[in-house]
Amino acid sequence: MDLHNLTLVQVRDLLDNQQITSRQLTDYYLKRLEKYDSYIHSCLFIDYAEARRVADLADERLARGERGGVLGIPYIVKDNILTKGLKTTAGSKMLADYVAPYDATVISRLKQAGAVLVAKANLDEFALGSSTENSAFGPTHNPYNLSMVPGGSSGGSAAALAADFCTFALGSDTGGSVRHPASLCGVVGYRPSYGAISRHGLVAMASSLDAIGILAHSATDVATIMGVIAGPDKYDATASLVLEAPTRVSQTINWTNIKIGWPAEYFGPGLDSEVADNLSQIKNLLLDKGATILPVNLPLTSYGVSAYTVINMAEVSSNLARFDGLRYGHQTGGSNLLETYLNNRGNGFGAEAKRRIMLGTYFLSAGEGGSYYKKAQIVRAMISREFKEIFTQVDYLFTPTTPTAAFPLGAKVNDPLSLYLEDSLLTPASLAHLPAVSIPIGWTSANLPIGGQIIGKRRDDYKVLTLAQAIQDIIDLPSQSLTWETN
Repeated sequence: MDLHNLTLVQVRDLLDNQQITSRQLTDYYLKRLEKYDSYIHSCLFIDYAEARRVADLADERLARGERGGVLGIPYIVKDNILTKGLKTTAGSKMLADYVAPYDATVISRLKQAGAVLVAKANLDEFALGSSTENSAFGPTHNPYNLSMVPGGSSGGSAAALAADFCTFALGSDTGGSVRHPASLCGVVGYRPSYGAISRHGLVAMASSLDAIGILAHSATDVATIMGVIAGPDKYDATASLVLEAPTRVSQTINWTNIKIGWPAEYFGPGLDSEVADNLSQIKNLLLDKGATILPVNLPLTSYGVSAYTVINMAEVSSNLARFDGLRYGHQTGGSNLLETYLNNRGNGFGAEAKRRIMLGTYFLSAGEGGSYYKKAQIVRAMISREFKEIFTQVDYLFTPTTPTAAFPLGAKVNDPLSLYLEDSLLTPASLAHLPAVSIPIGWTSANLPIGGQIIGKRRDDYKVLTLAQAIQDIIDLPSQSLTWETN
């Protein structure tokens, strides 16, 4: 039986109809990881024994007649999400030996539903990056071209899914860290409305922006996973958002009732011509279906990266202050307390973490520094109001996910500003706490994936996913081969 690149829906049918067992499916992914991940370096740890044990338990539940959901489905999780009894490094030397004492809420819910955790995925250190090159444990490679980045910071999760090492994956999205690698790796990457999914057990980076996101092969798969992990949580006061009633994402939609905004600011200078051409083709497909496409303006988009960067760095400085090597984490020691702090943090943090801590500390300082943070929050509120106004005119926004396809490993390592701009089309939705999803829409002439982004109103998550699935259905994108599989 060919199990290559199956969607969760397809795997669900095989399991429920007893055409395959969870143990067989889990072994399929474990063998692929063992054989091929040396090319990709998508994962930091593979939990062979526990994955097989949980798969056997899932098979027992299936034998008793349980069906549906994520029961028996293997998945991979970004290594900044706590998993009890397993290392959770956040991609940092600071937490290289840290073993989580409890499960994140999303992990607890997936365990209860019978999903099978296979491995922990690589990431930019503390999720600080857009290329998965900042990991203390080495970079991840793009499955479609091993010399290219997979995007970040959830690059390990996206690359693992694209390489067919799991049925779905979890990541975190602060300024675009699920949607960006999803676009570069040719998978679906979804950021929920802020507060829809509990952040309890996510290693905090920028708390007013962080969200746990989902990577899958289809928007329908994402909706299925949402049904398991979303909802209020007593351990996370921000996880209080109750979404509008779920819709059947695979339903046929009435295109003549759909109004989609096409924001000019997302199609400006810097947008690669092949990305623009693919988006133009999608626009024509939607028009042919009867959808209304309206040109709209979001002039504050140009301030998104600046406001995001200030807020992000300030909150990074605050959250990463807890990692001092005294209570837990990397310990170097010193002759006095100050020297101990300097050694522990100096040796434990990588360059990007140090950069953001230092700049963030300045942004939170009294005087001129503090004014930057206050102004950034004002701009954030203005961006949110701008989105709210636009959504009185249209139902959704459709944009590029990233200005270009994947770029070469090492090309931007010494140019942090260029890397920050990778998220220029993603940060506005994050700042406004809106649901957004990247779906694969085409390929470049070099066979690299291109993504398109759908943004919706807060709480309209299932409507956004319904439109995403409908667009996936009409595109019916052909797959590309992975050359390293023949090695």
